[in-house]
Amino acid sequence: MNLNLKRLGGWQGDILAVVAGILMPFAFAPYNFSFLALISLVLIMLCWSGISTKRAFARGWLFGLGMFGFGLYWVHISMNQFGGLGVPLSVFLTALFVMFYALFPAITGYIARRFADRGEHQIAREYLLIVPAVWVMFEWIKGFLFTGMPWLSVGYSQIDLPVSGYAPVFGVFGVSYAVALSAGFITYWLLSGLKVTKIALPALLMLWIVPSLLNQVEWSVNIDEPIQVSLIQGNIPQDQKWLYKQRQPTLDLYTRLSRENWASDLVVWPETAIPATYDKIQPFLKTIAQEARMNSSELLVGLPVYNAQDGEYFNSMLSLGSKESFYDKTHLVPFGEFLPMKSVLGGVIDFFDIPMSDFTPGKQEKPLLFVAGQQAGISICYEDSFGEEIAKAIPEATFLINASNDAWFGDTSAPHQHLQIARMRSLETARYMVRSTNTGVSAIIDNKGNIKSSSPQFQTHVLTDKIQPMTGMTPFAVFTNMPIVVITFMLLGIAFWLGRKPTVD
Repeated sequence: MNLNLKRLGGWQGDILAVVAGILMPFAFAPYNFSFLALISLVLIMLCWSGISTKRAFARGWLFGLGMFGFGLYWVHISMNQFGGLGVPLSVFLTALFVMFYALFPAITGYIARRFADRGEHQIAREYLLIVPAVWVMFEWIKGFLFTGMPWLSVGYSQIDLPVSGYAPVFGVFGVSYAVALSAGFITYWLLSGLKVTKIALPALLMLWIVPSLLNQVEWSVNIDEPIQVSLIQGNIPQDQKWLYKQRQPTLDLYTRLSRENWASDLVVWPETAIPATYDKIQPFLKTIAQEARMNSSELLVGLPVYNAQDGEYFNSMLSLGSKESFYDKTHLVPFGEFLPMKSVLGGVIDFFDIPMSDFTPGKQEKPLLFVAGQQAGISICYEDSFGEEIAKAIPEATFLINASNDAWFGDTSAPHQHLQIARMRSLETARYMVRSTNTGVSAIIDNKGNIKSSSPQFQTHVLTDKIQPMTGMTPFAVFTNMPIVVITFMLLGIAFWLGRKPTVD
């Protein structure tokens, strides 16, 4: 079986590249057609076969436009509805955002063709060594470049499939690599024919059998008794959240719902649930902390904290009850929570008109708070997108807490993608996660990354369930992304060393 790709050498291949990119977001939540990630990668690899480096770059970029255009369209919601930029400007800025990230698959295609071997083993070298390694290398780079944008890393789409078993060992990028390599084997088989079946098929089966076995490993063990937690989902509309007239009704709502659930060991409010700074809300905090103590409960609330001495604002979580302690968010959202190159960009924050958008990053070495008798690993909003940062809390943390406000993204795929990302963090660290959000999806996630219970979106709701504190270390918690990064660069080194003259346009 040798696939004839003559028709894909022209405009048909360009169109297929766009289609392949559009398919990719449907592998992620809320659609969850996970197999489409594999199909999407096979299609773009076929589109890269036998063409010039320039065309490979162009097709990779077209693929990226489809992938990020359909997968990250929700970025404009924040700019338009809550940043006040209006539709034309928010669409324009989102388009620039998408076009930039489309460069990652574009460069992947260029490198694949630029260093492809002309000899007998060209196809194997290109699709089994170069493309999977470069794909994952760029996912990793995308995760920290310009403070990082980890969304739509292929591994997240596989959270419910056996291949996710690689996550506790190699993290999400290890899962991405397994999918990309699987696509490489399929492409290799399609292009080379039946003569390579004896190589491609067993290798492909092993790629999926190994993680199935890893899924049976218990990376952590129970410690102490289960904890009952209540997550208060206030469902406060984002465009009303910071209005002064809304402050007291918001506090009344969260207080009432908490009082109804003091039987829980831990009550958690979402990110910036309190629309006022810590210094301005002291009497209220003192009263509700006393209530929590009287009921042998612990309260964790999200609020901004102002340091008058240094003129700094922090996006924080405050523990109330047995003791008062803070966690200040360390990984801030550029333009949403802080302004990069502030001295150069000047009044951009004022132009965007986003409330509480000039935060200072926290300085804690470890993201920990002592709540309900346990050390908990804390993250705020999209901090849970960064596996290495969540792993800093392990092994001390016996469970994880994420407080978020996905109301910024409205009724789009973003909140569901964010929940999928949070599930991967639980799987990587073998810890339960308590995820409290303003408008949903609030959830309890177990140590295998499964959703134990969740709240409906856009409803005022209290999610009460039990979590199990756990101890132990996964390989990922010990080494984080370093092993998969080293493997990726080693494979690229081998591929380039084996190569002969580069392909000429």
